Amino acid sequence: MSTAENFVYDSKIEGNVVLTRLDAAINWVRKNSLWPMPMGLACCAIELMAAGAARYDIARFGAEVMRFSPRQSDLLIVAGTVTYKMASACRRLYDQMAEPKWVIAMGACASTGGMYRSYAVLQGIDRLLPVDVYVSGCPPRPEALLDALIKMQRKIEQEPSFRRLKAA
Repeated sequence: MSTAENFVYDSKIEGNVVLTRLDAAINWVRKNSLWPMPMGLACCAIELMAAGAARYDIARFGAEVMRFSPRQSDLLIVAGTVTYKMASACRRLYDQMAEPKWVIAMGACASTGGMYRSYAVLQGIDRLLPVDVYVSGCPPRPEALLDALIKMQRKIEQEPSFRRLKAA
């Protein structure tokens, strides 16, 4: 018959052993090493740059490595007004990113078209790309972007690391 003493953690025996699921370990690495690609299209890009400065320090969240190559990044931050002329470039950059990839729509213009209701402005980047997290504001504060990164990390933490393959 087992007693409660048999299941107590013994640091002398189990001090150097860490037990976890493979999904949890992979997602921990993914959420703490995001490599964002900034797509700064308007005034929201200034707030995006401020989030990387010393005062807000985006490095605390593991996202300090801003990459300007889609093949080296896994998080696309669309900041600003997306015109139809830039929409094809945004889509091309998103398609060149490796899997898994995520998107943050930063600001009112990227989320809904903002105050621009014209023939030249895309009314939300979600018509073109699958957006994971929206950041509200015009322009949003750097703290709002950091909050979006925290939400993105929580979302990544819950995702299955290996997608189920369909049987052919």
